[in-house]
Amino acid sequence: MALLTVGLNHVTAPLALRERAAFPPEATAEALRALCTTDSIQAAAIVSTCNRTELYLSGSREGAMSAVDWWHRNRAMADQRLHDAVYHHYDADAVRHMFRVATGLDSMILGEPQILGQLKDAHRIARDAATLSPTLDRLFQRSFAVAKRIRSETELGANPVSVAYAAVRLVQRVFDELPRRRVLLVGAGETMELAARHLLSRGVTDLVVANRTLERASAMAARVGAQAADLNRLESLLTEVDILFVATHASQALVTTAMVKQAFRARRHRPLFICDLGVPRNVEASVGDLDDVYLYALDDLAQVVAEGQDRRRDAAMRAESLVADQVDEFMGWWRSAESSRAVGRLRAHGQRLQQAQLERALAQLRAGAAAEQVLTQLAHGLTNKLLHQPTVAMRSAAANGERDLLDLVERIYAADALDMSDDADPSDYDAIDATPHPQTDQD
Repeated sequence: MALLTVGLNHVTAPLALRERAAFPPEATAEALRALCTTDSIQAAAIVSTCNRTELYLSGSREGAMSAVDWWHRNRAMADQRLHDAVYHHYDADAVRHMFRVATGLDSMILGEPQILGQLKDAHRIARDAATLSPTLDRLFQRSFAVAKRIRSETELGANPVSVAYAAVRLVQRVFDELPRRRVLLVGAGETMELAARHLLSRGVTDLVVANRTLERASAMAARVGAQAADLNRLESLLTEVDILFVATHASQALVTTAMVKQAFRARRHRPLFICDLGVPRNVEASVGDLDDVYLYALDDLAQVVAEGQDRRRDAAMRAESLVADQVDEFMGWWRSAESSRAVGRLRAHGQRLQQAQLERALAQLRAGAAAEQVLTQLAHGLTNKLLHQPTVAMRSAAANGERDLLDLVERIYAADALDMSDDADPSDYDAIDATPHPQTDQD
Protein backbone atom coordinates (compact mmCIF):
# COMPACT_ATOMS: atom_id res chain seq x y z
CA MET A 1 0.00 0.00 0.00
CA ALA A 2 1.40 3.40 -1.01
CA LEU A 3 0.61 7.00 -0.14
CA LEU A 4 0.11 9.11 -3.26
CA THR A 5 -0.45 12.76 -4.12
CA VAL A 6 -1.40 14.04 -7.56
CA GLY A 7 -2.16 17.69 -8.07
CA LEU A 8 -1.57 21.01 -9.73
CA ASN A 9 -1.04 24.47 -8.29
CA HIS A 10 -0.23 28.09 -9.10
CA VAL A 11 3.29 27.08 -10.18
CA THR A 12 2.38 24.29 -12.61
CA ALA A 13 -0.93 25.53 -14.02
CA PRO A 14 -2.38 28.91 -15.09
CA LEU A 15 -5.63 30.13 -13.61
CA ALA A 16 -7.62 29.09 -16.70
CA LEU A 17 -6.60 25.45 -16.13
CA ARG A 18 -6.92 25.58 -12.34
CA GLU A 19 -10.53 26.71 -12.55
CA ARG A 20 -11.40 23.87 -14.93
CA ALA A 21 -9.71 21.31 -12.70
CA ALA A 22 -11.28 22.50 -9.44
CA PHE A 23 -13.96 20.58 -7.53
CA PRO A 24 -16.82 22.68 -6.14
CA PRO A 25 -17.47 21.93 -2.44
CA GLU A 26 -20.97 20.60 -3.03
CA ALA A 27 -19.67 18.01 -5.52
CA THR A 28 -16.58 16.84 -3.61
CA ALA A 29 -18.12 14.05 -1.51
CA GLU A 30 -19.71 12.39 -4.55
CA ALA A 31 -16.44 12.77 -6.47
CA LEU A 32 -14.52 11.09 -3.63
CA ARG A 33 -16.83 8.10 -3.58
CA ALA A 34 -16.50 7.75 -7.36
CA LEU A 35 -12.71 8.09 -7.17
CA CYS A 36 -12.50 5.26 -4.63
CA THR A 37 -14.17 2.89 -7.10
CA THR A 38 -11.18 3.35 -9.42
CA ASP A 39 -8.73 0.47 -9.71
CA SER A 40 -5.71 0.76 -7.41
CA ILE A 41 -7.26 3.44 -5.15
CA GLN A 42 -8.60 2.45 -1.73
CA ALA A 43 -8.90 5.85 -0.01
CA ALA A 44 -8.95 9.50 -1.06
CA ALA A 45 -9.33 13.14 -0.04
CA ILE A 46 -9.54 16.18 -2.32
CA VAL A 47 -8.13 19.62 -1.53
CA SER A 48 -9.45 22.24 -3.96
CA THR A 49 -8.60 25.92 -3.33
CA CYS A 50 -8.00 29.03 -5.38
CA ASN A 51 -4.37 28.11 -5.99
CA ARG A 52 -4.34 24.30 -6.00
CA THR A 53 -6.34 21.13 -6.51
CA GLU A 54 -4.78 17.96 -5.12
CA LEU A 55 -5.85 14.35 -4.66
CA TYR A 56 -4.40 12.64 -1.58
CA LEU A 57 -4.66 8.89 -2.04
CA SER A 58 -3.94 5.52 -0.50
CA GLY A 59 -3.49 2.60 -2.87
CA SER A 60 -0.95 1.02 -5.20
CA ARG A 61 1.58 3.19 -7.06
CA GLU A 62 -0.34 2.59 -10.29
CA GLY A 63 -3.22 4.48 -8.68
CA ALA A 64 -1.57 7.82 -9.42
CA MET A 65 -2.08 7.57 -13.18
CA SER A 66 -5.52 6.03 -12.71
CA ALA A 67 -6.45 9.03 -10.55
CA VAL A 68 -5.27 11.53 -13.17
CA ASP A 69 -7.28 9.75 -15.88
CA TRP A 70 -10.34 9.76 -13.61
CA TRP A 71 -9.80 13.45 -12.79
CA HIS A 72 -9.59 14.28 -16.50
CA ARG A 73 -12.89 12.50 -17.16
CA ASN A 74 -14.65 13.84 -14.05
CA ARG A 75 -13.93 17.47 -14.93
CA ALA A 76 -14.81 16.82 -18.59
CA MET A 77 -11.52 18.07 -20.00
CA ALA A 78 -11.15 17.49 -23.72
CA ASP A 79 -7.41 18.20 -24.01
CA GLN A 80 -4.29 16.81 -22.34
CA ARG A 81 -3.18 19.97 -20.51
CA LEU A 82 -4.15 18.48 -17.15
CA HIS A 83 -1.71 15.60 -17.62
CA ASP A 84 1.07 18.06 -18.48
CA ALA A 85 0.47 20.22 -15.39
CA VAL A 86 0.00 17.50 -12.77
CA TYR A 87 2.76 16.48 -10.34
CA HIS A 88 3.03 13.14 -8.52
CA HIS A 89 4.44 12.37 -5.08
CA TYR A 90 4.84 8.93 -3.49
CA ASP A 91 5.22 7.76 0.12
CA ALA A 92 7.75 9.96 1.97
CA ASP A 93 7.54 12.63 -0.75
CA ALA A 94 3.74 12.62 -0.46
CA VAL A 95 4.01 13.03 3.32
CA ARG A 96 6.52 15.86 2.93
CA HIS A 97 4.27 17.58 0.39
CA MET A 98 1.23 17.53 2.66
CA PHE A 99 3.25 18.88 5.59
CA ARG A 100 4.58 21.71 3.39
CA VAL A 101 1.09 22.51 2.15
CA ALA A 102 -0.34 22.56 5.69
CA THR A 103 2.36 24.95 6.91
CA GLY A 104 2.08 27.34 3.95
CA LEU A 105 5.55 26.48 2.63
CA ASP A 106 4.06 25.48 -0.73
CA SER A 107 1.69 28.47 -1.00
CA MET A 108 1.90 31.40 -3.38
CA ILE A 109 2.03 33.53 -0.23
CA LEU A 110 4.74 31.94 1.91
CA GLY A 111 3.35 30.92 5.28
CA GLU A 112 -0.24 31.97 4.56
CA PRO A 113 -2.57 30.52 7.21
CA GLN A 114 -5.79 29.91 5.24
CA ILE A 115 -4.59 26.69 3.62
CA LEU A 116 -4.62 24.88 6.99
CA GLY A 117 -8.34 25.54 7.37
CA GLN A 118 -8.91 24.36 3.82
CA LEU A 119 -7.04 21.12 4.56
CA LYS A 120 -9.21 20.60 7.62
CA ASP A 121 -12.32 21.10 5.48
CA ALA A 122 -11.01 18.53 2.99
CA HIS A 123 -10.36 16.07 5.82
CA ARG A 124 -13.87 16.58 7.22
CA ILE A 125 -15.53 16.05 3.81
CA ALA A 126 -13.53 12.85 3.18
CA ARG A 127 -14.27 11.57 6.68
CA ASP A 128 -18.01 12.21 6.25
CA ALA A 129 -17.90 10.53 2.83
CA ALA A 130 -16.16 7.50 4.43
CA THR A 131 -13.27 7.61 1.94
CA LEU A 132 -10.39 7.88 4.44
CA SER A 133 -8.11 4.99 5.35
CA PRO A 134 -6.52 4.87 8.84
CA THR A 135 -3.16 5.85 7.34
CA LEU A 136 -4.57 8.75 5.30
CA ASP A 137 -6.55 9.95 8.30
CA ARG A 138 -3.38 9.78 10.42
CA LEU A 139 -1.47 11.78 7.77
CA PHE A 140 -4.02 14.60 7.86
CA GLN A 141 -4.05 14.67 11.65
CA ARG A 142 -0.27 14.74 11.74
CA SER A 143 -0.10 17.57 9.19
CA PHE A 144 -2.32 19.70 11.45
CA ALA A 145 0.02 19.07 14.38
CA VAL A 146 3.10 19.89 12.27
CA ALA A 147 1.54 23.18 11.12
CA LYS A 148 0.74 24.09 14.72
CA ARG A 149 4.27 23.34 15.85
CA ILE A 150 5.90 25.34 13.05
CA ARG A 151 3.73 28.36 13.76
CA SER A 152 4.67 28.22 17.43
CA GLU A 153 8.41 27.57 16.93
CA THR A 154 9.22 29.77 13.91
CA GLU A 155 8.36 33.24 12.61
CA LEU A 156 6.77 31.80 9.47
CA GLY A 157 3.30 32.77 10.67
CA ALA A 158 4.27 36.19 12.04
CA ASN A 159 2.35 39.09 10.48
CA PRO A 160 0.31 36.69 8.35
CA VAL A 161 -0.26 37.64 4.74
CA SER A 162 -3.17 36.39 2.68
CA VAL A 163 -4.65 36.67 -0.79
CA ALA A 164 -7.13 39.17 0.66
CA TYR A 165 -4.28 41.26 2.07
CA ALA A 166 -2.47 41.28 -1.29
CA ALA A 167 -5.69 42.33 -3.05
CA VAL A 168 -6.20 45.28 -0.69
CA ARG A 169 -2.56 46.31 -1.19
CA LEU A 170 -3.19 46.27 -4.92
CA VAL A 171 -6.28 48.47 -4.72
CA GLN A 172 -4.29 51.03 -2.73
CA ARG A 173 -2.07 51.48 -5.78
CA VAL A 174 -5.05 52.26 -7.98
CA PHE A 175 -7.07 54.59 -5.73
CA ASP A 176 -5.96 57.59 -3.73
CA GLU A 177 -7.94 58.42 -0.60
CA LEU A 178 -9.08 54.86 -0.08
CA PRO A 179 -11.20 55.70 3.02
CA ARG A 180 -13.58 57.71 0.80
CA ARG A 181 -14.34 54.79 -1.49
CA ARG A 182 -17.39 52.55 -1.40
CA VAL A 183 -16.59 48.83 -1.53
CA LEU A 184 -18.78 45.87 -2.49
CA LEU A 185 -17.78 42.41 -1.26
CA VAL A 186 -19.50 39.56 -3.09
CA GLY A 187 -19.26 36.37 -1.05
CA ALA A 188 -19.38 35.77 2.69
CA GLY A 189 -16.53 33.33 3.21
CA GLU A 190 -13.23 33.66 5.02
CA THR A 191 -11.47 35.45 2.14
CA MET A 192 -14.09 38.18 1.92
CA GLU A 193 -14.13 38.67 5.67
CA LEU A 194 -10.35 39.02 5.70
CA ALA A 195 -10.60 41.58 2.88
CA ALA A 196 -13.21 43.51 4.86
CA ARG A 197 -11.00 43.65 7.93
CA HIS A 198 -7.98 44.81 5.93
CA LEU A 199 -10.11 47.54 4.35
CA LEU A 200 -11.42 48.61 7.75
CA SER A 201 -7.86 48.85 9.07
CA ARG A 202 -7.13 51.30 6.25
CA GLY A 203 -10.03 53.55 7.12
CA VAL A 204 -12.71 52.29 4.75
CA THR A 205 -16.14 52.58 6.36
CA ASP A 206 -18.58 52.22 3.46
CA LEU A 207 -18.78 48.45 2.94
CA VAL A 208 -21.56 46.35 1.42
CA VAL A 209 -21.64 42.54 1.63
CA ALA A 210 -23.70 40.65 -0.97
CA ASN A 211 -24.23 36.93 -0.96
CA ARG A 212 -26.49 34.31 -2.51
CA THR A 213 -28.08 33.82 0.90
CA LEU A 214 -28.97 37.08 2.62
CA GLU A 215 -28.68 35.40 6.03
CA ARG A 216 -24.94 34.76 5.57
CA ALA A 217 -24.41 38.24 4.15
CA SER A 218 -26.14 39.74 7.19
CA ALA A 219 -24.08 37.65 9.61
CA MET A 220 -20.79 38.74 8.06
CA ALA A 221 -21.94 42.36 7.74
CA ALA A 222 -22.74 42.41 11.45
CA ARG A 223 -19.25 41.13 12.30
CA VAL A 224 -17.45 43.80 10.26
CA GLY A 225 -19.87 46.72 10.55
CA ALA A 226 -21.05 46.65 6.93
CA GLN A 227 -24.38 46.71 5.11
CA ALA A 228 -25.90 43.49 3.78
CA ALA A 229 -27.48 43.03 0.36
CA ASP A 230 -29.08 40.27 -1.64
CA LEU A 231 -27.09 39.07 -4.64
CA ASN A 232 -30.07 39.90 -6.86
CA ARG A 233 -29.13 43.56 -6.39
CA LEU A 234 -25.67 43.05 -7.89
CA GLU A 235 -26.30 44.94 -11.13
CA SER A 236 -27.69 48.03 -9.39
CA LEU A 237 -24.89 47.95 -6.79
CA LEU A 238 -22.31 48.10 -9.58
CA THR A 239 -23.53 51.60 -10.42
CA GLU A 240 -22.80 52.79 -6.87
CA VAL A 241 -19.46 51.31 -5.76
CA ASP A 242 -15.84 52.13 -6.57
CA ILE A 243 -14.30 48.79 -5.65
CA LEU A 244 -15.57 45.23 -6.08
CA PHE A 245 -14.07 42.13 -4.49
CA VAL A 246 -15.52 38.76 -5.52
CA ALA A 247 -14.81 35.30 -4.06
CA THR A 248 -17.53 32.67 -4.34
CA HIS A 249 -17.80 29.03 -5.40
CA ALA A 250 -20.17 29.87 -8.26
CA SER A 251 -19.59 27.61 -11.26
CA GLN A 252 -20.15 30.43 -13.77
CA ALA A 253 -19.44 34.16 -13.94
CA LEU A 254 -21.54 36.34 -11.64
CA VAL A 255 -20.30 39.59 -13.18
CA THR A 256 -20.69 39.75 -16.96
CA THR A 257 -19.50 42.24 -19.54
CA ALA A 258 -23.08 43.18 -20.39
CA MET A 259 -23.80 43.83 -16.72
CA VAL A 260 -20.79 46.13 -16.31
CA LYS A 261 -21.57 47.97 -19.55
CA GLN A 262 -25.09 48.61 -18.26
CA ALA A 263 -23.73 49.88 -14.94
CA PHE A 264 -21.35 52.29 -16.68
CA ARG A 265 -24.24 54.12 -18.31
CA ALA A 266 -25.01 55.51 -14.87
CA ARG A 267 -21.42 55.77 -13.57
CA ARG A 268 -20.34 58.63 -15.85
CA HIS A 269 -17.00 56.91 -16.44
CA ARG A 270 -16.03 56.71 -12.78
CA PRO A 271 -13.34 54.00 -12.65
CA LEU A 272 -14.21 50.62 -11.20
CA PHE A 273 -11.63 48.36 -9.56
CA ILE A 274 -12.53 44.65 -9.62
CA CYS A 275 -10.52 41.93 -7.89
CA ASP A 276 -11.74 38.44 -8.75
CA LEU A 277 -10.47 35.93 -6.18
CA GLY A 278 -12.75 33.08 -7.26
CA VAL A 279 -11.81 29.75 -8.80
CA PRO A 280 -13.54 29.29 -11.17
CA ARG A 281 -13.41 33.01 -11.94
CA ASN A 282 -16.49 34.97 -10.96
CA VAL A 283 -15.98 37.79 -13.48
CA GLU A 284 -15.90 37.40 -17.26
CA ALA A 285 -12.37 38.02 -18.51
CA SER A 286 -13.66 40.39 -21.22
CA VAL A 287 -14.76 42.83 -18.48
CA GLY A 288 -11.10 43.82 -18.27
CA ASP A 289 -11.24 45.13 -21.85
CA LEU A 290 -13.75 47.85 -20.93
CA ASP A 291 -12.60 51.44 -20.49
CA ASP A 292 -12.22 52.65 -16.90
CA VAL A 293 -12.27 49.10 -15.50
CA TYR A 294 -9.28 47.72 -13.61
CA LEU A 295 -9.76 43.94 -13.45
CA TYR A 296 -7.34 41.73 -11.53
CA ALA A 297 -7.46 37.98 -10.87
CA LEU A 298 -5.45 35.70 -8.59
CA ASP A 299 -2.41 35.37 -10.81
CA ASP A 300 -2.09 39.19 -10.97
CA LEU A 301 -1.31 39.26 -7.25
CA ALA A 302 2.05 37.49 -7.63
CA GLN A 303 4.13 40.69 -7.79
CA VAL A 304 2.45 42.18 -4.73
CA VAL A 305 2.98 38.93 -2.86
CA ALA A 306 6.68 38.72 -3.77
CA GLU A 307 7.41 42.09 -2.16
CA GLY A 308 6.59 40.79 1.32
CA GLN A 309 8.22 37.39 1.09
CA ASP A 310 11.88 38.13 1.83
CA ARG A 311 11.52 38.54 5.58
CA ARG A 312 9.89 35.11 5.83
CA ARG A 313 12.61 33.16 4.05
CA ASP A 314 14.82 32.62 7.10
CA ALA A 315 11.81 31.31 9.01
CA ALA A 316 10.99 29.06 6.04
CA MET A 317 14.43 27.42 6.22
CA ARG A 318 13.86 26.53 9.88
CA ALA A 319 10.37 25.27 9.01
CA GLU A 320 11.73 23.04 6.21
CA SER A 321 14.11 21.43 8.72
CA LEU A 322 11.24 20.73 11.12
CA VAL A 323 9.18 19.27 8.27
CA ALA A 324 12.02 16.89 7.37
CA ASP A 325 12.19 15.64 10.97
CA GLN A 326 8.43 15.14 11.08
CA VAL A 327 8.47 13.23 7.78
CA ASP A 328 11.04 10.81 9.23
CA GLU A 329 8.90 10.37 12.34
CA PHE A 330 5.74 9.69 10.35
CA MET A 331 7.48 7.23 8.04
CA GLY A 332 8.83 5.38 11.09
CA TRP A 333 5.29 5.04 12.43
CA TRP A 334 3.97 3.99 9.03
CA ARG A 335 6.62 1.29 8.52
CA SER A 336 5.88 -0.04 11.99
CA ALA A 337 2.14 -0.06 11.32
CA GLU A 338 2.63 -1.73 7.93
CA SER A 339 4.81 -4.46 9.48
CA SER A 340 2.18 -5.00 12.18
CA ARG A 341 -0.49 -5.50 9.55
CA ALA A 342 1.76 -7.85 7.55
CA VAL A 343 2.58 -9.91 10.65
CA GLY A 344 -1.10 -9.98 11.54
CA ARG A 345 -2.06 -11.27 8.09
CA LEU A 346 0.69 -13.90 8.21
CA ARG A 347 -0.34 -15.16 11.62
CA ALA A 348 -4.05 -15.19 10.71
CA HIS A 349 -3.21 -17.24 7.61
CA GLY A 350 -1.20 -19.72 9.70
CA GLN A 351 -3.96 -20.01 12.29
CA ARG A 352 -6.58 -20.72 9.60
CA LEU A 353 -4.41 -23.50 8.18
CA GLN A 354 -3.72 -24.84 11.66
CA GLN A 355 -7.42 -24.98 12.52
CA ALA A 356 -8.32 -26.74 9.27
CA GLN A 357 -5.60 -29.39 9.70
CA LEU A 358 -6.45 -29.88 13.39
CA GLU A 359 -10.13 -30.45 12.64
CA ARG A 360 -9.17 -32.99 10.00
CA ALA A 361 -6.85 -34.81 12.43
CA LEU A 362 -9.46 -34.90 15.20
CA ALA A 363 -12.01 -36.31 12.79
CA GLN A 364 -9.56 -39.09 11.85
CA LEU A 365 -8.93 -39.88 15.51
CA ARG A 366 -12.64 -40.07 16.23
CA ALA A 367 -12.97 -42.44 13.27
CA GLY A 368 -10.44 -44.77 14.89
CA ALA A 369 -7.28 -43.99 12.91
CA ALA A 370 -3.95 -44.69 14.59
CA ALA A 371 -2.63 -41.70 16.53
CA GLU A 372 0.89 -41.97 15.10
CA GLN A 373 -0.45 -42.01 11.55
CA VAL A 374 -2.73 -39.03 12.25
CA LEU A 375 0.10 -36.99 13.79
CA THR A 376 2.38 -37.78 10.87
CA GLN A 377 -0.28 -36.66 8.37
CA LEU A 378 -1.01 -33.56 10.47
CA ALA A 379 2.65 -32.47 10.46
CA HIS A 380 3.06 -33.26 6.76
CA GLY A 381 -0.15 -31.52 5.73
CA LEU A 382 0.47 -28.43 7.85
CA THR A 383 4.01 -28.08 6.51
CA ASN A 384 2.87 -28.37 2.90
CA LYS A 385 0.07 -25.84 3.39
CA LEU A 386 2.32 -23.30 5.15
CA LEU A 387 5.07 -23.53 2.53
CA HIS A 388 2.90 -23.65 -0.62
CA GLN A 389 2.41 -19.90 -1.17
CA PRO A 390 6.02 -18.90 -0.29
CA THR A 391 7.30 -21.62 -2.64
CA VAL A 392 5.14 -20.39 -5.53
CA ALA A 393 6.26 -16.79 -4.88
CA MET A 394 9.94 -17.77 -4.80
CA ARG A 395 9.72 -19.71 -8.07
CA SER A 396 8.00 -16.76 -9.71
CA ALA A 397 10.66 -14.37 -8.34
CA ALA A 398 13.44 -16.60 -9.65
CA ALA A 399 11.83 -16.78 -13.09
CA ASN A 400 11.47 -12.99 -13.21
CA GLY A 401 14.94 -12.23 -11.86
CA GLU A 402 13.57 -10.65 -8.65
CA ARG A 403 16.54 -11.21 -6.38
CA ASP A 404 15.22 -9.07 -3.50
CA LEU A 405 12.57 -11.61 -2.49
CA LEU A 406 14.99 -14.52 -2.75
CA ASP A 407 17.60 -12.67 -0.68
CA LEU A 408 14.98 -11.89 1.96
CA VAL A 409 13.94 -15.55 2.24
CA GLU A 410 17.59 -16.62 2.54
CA ARG A 411 18.08 -14.10 5.38
CA ILE A 412 14.95 -15.27 7.19
CA TYR A 413 15.81 -18.95 6.94
CA ALA A 414 19.59 -18.69 7.25
CA ALA A 415 21.26 -21.67 8.90
CA ASP A 416 20.97 -21.59 12.69
CA ALA A 417 18.91 -18.37 12.49
CA LEU A 418 16.26 -19.92 14.70
CA ASP A 419 16.87 -23.02 16.81
CA MET A 420 13.78 -25.23 16.62
CA SER A 421 15.12 -27.92 19.01
CA ASP A 422 13.45 -28.82 22.28
CA ASP A 423 16.20 -26.95 24.15
CA ALA A 424 15.49 -23.59 22.45
CA ASP A 425 14.99 -20.64 24.77
CA PRO A 426 11.33 -19.45 24.61
CA SER A 427 12.60 -15.87 24.31
CA ASP A 428 13.89 -16.80 20.84
CA TYR A 429 10.28 -16.62 19.64
CA ASP A 430 9.54 -13.16 21.01
CA ALA A 431 10.27 -11.63 17.63
CA ILE A 432 7.60 -13.81 16.07
CA ASP A 433 4.91 -12.83 18.54
CA ALA A 434 5.82 -9.16 18.89
CA THR A 435 3.37 -6.82 17.21
CA PRO A 436 4.56 -3.21 17.10
CA HIS A 437 2.01 -0.54 17.86
CA PRO A 438 1.88 2.98 16.40
CA GLN A 439 3.27 5.59 18.73
CA THR A 440 0.85 8.09 20.19
CA ASP A 441 1.13 11.76 19.31
CA GLN A 442 2.13 13.94 22.22
CA ASP A 443 0.95 17.26 20.76
